[in-house]
Amino acid sequence: MEQKTNEEEQKTAEELLCREVLDDFTERQRRRKKLERQWELNLKFVQGNQYCRITEGGDIAPTDRLYEWEQRRVFNHIAPVIDTRLSKLSRIRPALAVRPASDEENDRQASELASAILSAVQEESDLDGVISSATMWSEICGTSFYKTVWDSAGGKKLGETESGASVNEGGVSVAAVSPFEIYPFCQDEESLEMQPSIIHAKLLPVSEIYTMYGVKLAGRELPASAPSRFESGDRQEGFELVLERYEKPTVDLPEGRLTVTAGERLLYDGVLPYVNCENGTRGYPFVKQVSVPVAGSFFGASVVERLIPVQRAYNAVKNRKHEYLNRISMGTVAVEDGSVDVDELADDGLAPGKVIVYRQGGNPPEMLTLGSVPDEFWKEENSLLTEFSKISGTGDISENADSFAGITSATGLQLIIEQDDARLNVAYQSLKRAVRSIGRQILRLYRQFATDVRLLRLAQKDGKVKVYCFKGSDISGEDVILEADTDLNLSPAQRRSVIFDLLDKGLFSDADGKTPQAAKKKLLELLGYASLADLIPAEEKGGAKKTENEEYEDKEKRN
Repeated sequence: MEQKTNEEEQKTAEELLCREVLDDFTERQRRRKKLERQWELNLKFVQGNQYCRITEGGDIAPTDRLYEWEQRRVFNHIAPVIDTRLSKLSRIRPALAVRPASDEENDRQASELASAILSAVQEESDLDGVISSATMWSEICGTSFYKTVWDSAGGKKLGETESGASVNEGGVSVAAVSPFEIYPFCQDEESLEMQPSIIHAKLLPVSEIYTMYGVKLAGRELPASAPSRFESGDRQEGFELVLERYEKPTVDLPEGRLTVTAGERLLYDGVLPYVNCENGTRGYPFVKQVSVPVAGSFFGASVVERLIPVQRAYNAVKNRKHEYLNRISMGTVAVEDGSVDVDELADDGLAPGKVIVYRQGGNPPEMLTLGSVPDEFWKEENSLLTEFSKISGTGDISENADSFAGITSATGLQLIIEQDDARLNVAYQSLKRAVRSIGRQILRLYRQFATDVRLLRLAQKDGKVKVYCFKGSDISGEDVILEADTDLNLSPAQRRSVIFDLLDKGLFSDADGKTPQAAKKKLLELLGYASLADLIPAEEKGGAKKTENEEYEDKEKRN
């Protein structure tokens, strides 16, 4: 009887905890409703659904036509702006590396091992694709997140259990998370690490929930507390809304707390699982990336928000101009009352060769002269196009060639290009900080979970394979850097120009004024011709080739 009472008390406590997490999530969702609607509006404008607005009640509704004949075509200039910004930001695909703490051999070996682990994880987790996905979310919504966790099903297969389940050595998984899924405790706190708690809300298949937590749940219709981008009433068979609430370590909770609920069931309640912060402390597995930081706000802003008014004005101008052109080309007919059959004229118009019968003594129909399209239409259209470039920071030299037609210096044109790309530096810096933070979390997770000895094979640029044998305690370096950090903002053509300039100045030459073979191979790789590097003969050891007499004398000396 006493055991049954304890079980009932535990069940009641779990239900209360699930209700507390759900209520906390519902309140955070309510406070963030206005932001979510703005993100949804941004998505619609990028996709081309631009005749919608946010109502006073906080919902998105379509805008009504003023007249039945009103044209409402979409001339989408926001999507090309986002494509251009993503194209420029895609240049940042840095290779993560670790700087040794000192010149000692142990520190150098530790940094080499850490760099090899980062390179392997970057390839296995498709970090380039993850960065592209997260950057797309940050450009459209203003904010995106990375989630770095330890995946026990990753890595090499070690064996199988009695039930046939696969046993793997584990590995790090990095995923891009949209801002719709992250709910902070305070929206006025800019830093993610300073948030008292974070809720990650996501829809997962019940089969995946069972694999992760061993709890069977039935898929059901989405609850009212589901993320707002899913329409109410949508039925997701086999899915449940999973709420993960991460609480920051405090005096009362020195290791933090993680509570996971789904379908009013408690899946997990314990300490934060990852030792991924400095000084061996536990923290959030998230990294934030923003497009445009906003002072006093956790979430950043998007360029799309600034372009929406311009896009609406541009659509209005283009449609009104086309309506004016239609009136000029198709004509506006004036008829005397009762002189003709108005219904027939309205259906067929004044077709070429049409016989018009009008009342005897009345006036025949006539076309009204409307003149030409006013110049104000063209001026406003060009002004709005210029405004697109100024606001987005993606102006093209070919589009604005008249503004600096007198500049003939290559240096002057290069300065204009650099000034044009400077608008993206804020997004560049946020992305680089995020990538460095991901690198640190990867190394800390390996240090925590890679307790057994494991092998790591890494292909080198010379075609050879290097094998590392290590365990988590061997990883000590955490000073993650980005290789070739100065070349992040350069296009391939600009990078080649810099390399040729360095060659002309002799920076790659030795004391004799010759370029070493190893330097030639590296330069070919940087220029994008790595396949030609094998054609360069290996550099002979010992300097210049000796003559036959010098070889004979050396042989006599050895004898």
